[in-house]
Amino acid sequence: MSRISERFHSVDRLLGRRPFMLLDGALATELERLGCDLNDALWSARMLRDAPEKIHRVHRSYFEAGADCTITASYQATRQGFMRLGLSAERADELIRRSVQLACEARDAFVAEHGCEIAPLVAASVGPYGAFLADGSEYRGDYDIGRAALADFHRPRLRLLLEAEPDLLAVETLPSLEEALAIAGLLEEMPAASAWITFSARDAHCISDGTPIAECAAALEGRPGIAAIGINCTAPEYVEGLVTTLRAHTDLPIVAYPNAGGHYDAASRSWCCDMAGPQAFVADAERWLAAGASVIGGCCRTGPEHVRALAELRRRAG
Repeated sequence: MSRISERFHSVDRLLGRRPFMLLDGALATELERLGCDLNDALWSARMLRDAPEKIHRVHRSYFEAGADCTITASYQATRQGFMRLGLSAERADELIRRSVQLACEARDAFVAEHGCEIAPLVAASVGPYGAFLADGSEYRGDYDIGRAALADFHRPRLRLLLEAEPDLLAVETLPSLEEALAIAGLLEEMPAASAWITFSARDAHCISDGTPIAECAAALEGRPGIAAIGINCTAPEYVEGLVTTLRAHTDLPIVAYPNAGGHYDAASRSWCCDMAGPQAFVADAERWLAAGASVIGGCCRTGPEHVRALAELRRRAG
């Protein structure tokens, strides 16, 4: 048994000992709070080159808040994207692997200081093709390439991330079923890999490209390497309906880590409208858990304060 597949069993052990598995919150939001300028096509991935110590600090803050799992800074990290910044292919590959190493170093330091019955996990983020394009299509899925080309785009990054030995892959914010199926095919090529696949959604019934979430669940059920399915980077008010539908169509664990509310303007790269505070977020999370989610956390505009409130919910549920 490979190291990554062996380690993934710790997810099952964790879920067997706790009411739910708690993910971290937003990385970019916290990096901005630390003074990082992320107005760039590489977004938070640029900090792998420019401020890796701040990425380490954010991961550590989420472990301190109670997270069982942190997601790496590789969402927008691709060989093509780094080379567009002027880096060599070798340096780009080094930074992609470094995203996992930073998270593992933060986890290992936390465990060494605090001790843990089950060590927190590191999930290597795999963002959609649209995140590389940085044109807003990551929330639409209206790409002009097909499944084979999508697989060719994602294959090198998946292999680089797996070389760094995360506990699992977080294939996240996918706007289309076609892209999910492209990555599902890659997981069959990489039998050591385990991944969750989470979609962004336009409402309580359909993912961003309009495909019903029930269809996504049916298409991914039983596919090798897919260990969980769910929703992320979606308005909190849609999550309960989406989780309810997923629970009716799959036996896989369901993951839910929406944003804190509001609307993201891809053109200005900014959020508008109010966000949910920690207590309102926890009240929503109780409904997601009741609907069938077993892995929860936060995406854009959530922070350690949200994770800390969710950790208190986990303690009370006990």
